[in-house]
Amino acid sequence: MRVLDRYRSFDRPVQLLLLNQLTINLGFYMLIPYLADHLSQGLGLSVLLVGVILGVRNFSQQGMFLVGGSLADRFGYKPMIVAGCALRTGGFALLGLVDNVTTLIVASAATGFAGALFNPAVRAYIARDAGERRVEAFALFSVFYQAGIVVGPVVGLLLTGIDFTVTCLVAAAVFAVLTVLQIRALPARRGDADRGAKADRRPVLTQWRDVAATRGFLPFSVAMIGTYVLSYQVYLALPLHARTLAGEGELGTALVTALYVVSGGVTIAAQMKVTAWCRVRWGPAASLSRGLLVLGAAFVPLLAADALLVVFPAVDTAVATVVGVAALLATAALLAVGTTVVLPFEMDTIVGLARNRLVATHYGFYNTVCGVGILLGNAGTGWAIDLARSAGVPYAPWLVLLVIGLLCALALAALYQRGLLTAPDDGRTALSGPAVDAATIRMPVVDPPDDQPTQPLSRVRARERDHAAVAQTRPLADLPGALRQR
Repeated sequence: MRVLDRYRSFDRPVQLLLLNQLTINLGFYMLIPYLADHLSQGLGLSVLLVGVILGVRNFSQQGMFLVGGSLADRFGYKPMIVAGCALRTGGFALLGLVDNVTTLIVASAATGFAGALFNPAVRAYIARDAGERRVEAFALFSVFYQAGIVVGPVVGLLLTGIDFTVTCLVAAAVFAVLTVLQIRALPARRGDADRGAKADRRPVLTQWRDVAATRGFLPFSVAMIGTYVLSYQVYLALPLHARTLAGEGELGTALVTALYVVSGGVTIAAQMKVTAWCRVRWGPAASLSRGLLVLGAAFVPLLAADALLVVFPAVDTAVATVVGVAALLATAALLAVGTTVVLPFEMDTIVGLARNRLVATHYGFYNTVCGVGILLGNAGTGWAIDLARSAGVPYAPWLVLLVIGLLCALALAALYQRGLLTAPDDGRTALSGPAVDAATIRMPVVDPPDDQPTQPLSRVRARERDHAAVAQTRPLADLPGALRQR
């Protein structure tokens, strides 16, 4: 089934949220990649101030995911999605219209906090409305997410060629349209409260403690940090290496662009097929650990290419560049494959461990933990690259990243073996074991259909009394298995 057919097979709210995510990333990535250049070159700010402004945006998103998730569970998913889009509308407009540092910091914080508001709410909403098709819905989510990342910078490049203010205003208009569309078309959802359960009105800190104490959730979150540290190297280590290979000029820019095209293209083309294959062959828990193995192994081409240059320093420069570029693009492709394996099952596992309680808060907590890991991982990776180059062992960072992937994969496998990636048996679907296609599921054997003529009620009651009398006089071991189960 093609992506468009799968998209149409979901209910209208899920369709709208998937389309929204594409548009959100389109608006975000048409602006953010060019923001640093605008601040430094266009406004003449120092590198320190540029770093502060960008850092505030990142912290206000990654550091506030937990707050956004709690608000979504408390007040509903739709209000947080709408509020996040509206806040980003104002933040993006300010970034293009002002040059005051204080206002720029406020605008940057607003755009970041907007993401913290709508990201957990969107994921919880999709998980709720997709039901048993959560994994498929999250696979589609990944496709739409990556499509926005691929298209956004291209549109932004064209608009920034006119003026960066135009880029900001168009991005703000995109989010303004999204805000209105969701107010008018997105049904309200409130998680458990929609299913008739009593809304959780306990203090927020109490809820956070319960989320942190959820069986298996915290160790799962820590183990999954490796996923983000490895996959985010597409935005850090790989572009830096591309500049080393091709220089800071147009060739370097073209190679960095090729990285993003390869990464997004592989995800868009392979996501649905990879997810379907993994569900049948591996199942959710095994897919997580093996996906992390793929993410770690993605750095083997770069490790081999750099080690080759150390062993054979006399290799022709042109040959070394070709080998390096091929290894770089192979790593980007393998990182994309690893991400396609992990992401749908990662999102589904969070819902399963949460047992459909405070789902947005669980997503927010998870993203906060992973955000801290990304910060530390990126800082460590940048430091390791500089140190390795000065020490004459350029392959060392790739080796470290490979080891991170192996260790996190082993950690997830250990959690699975201990039963910590499977929600306690409370009648819900377990997370372990391969998923079975709906067409092959056999319904449990139930009482055969009553094809006998309708009998008078008095006869029916007399027959029931006879059965009860027989059951009382017969040993328990002689009773049929189905009767004992009843």
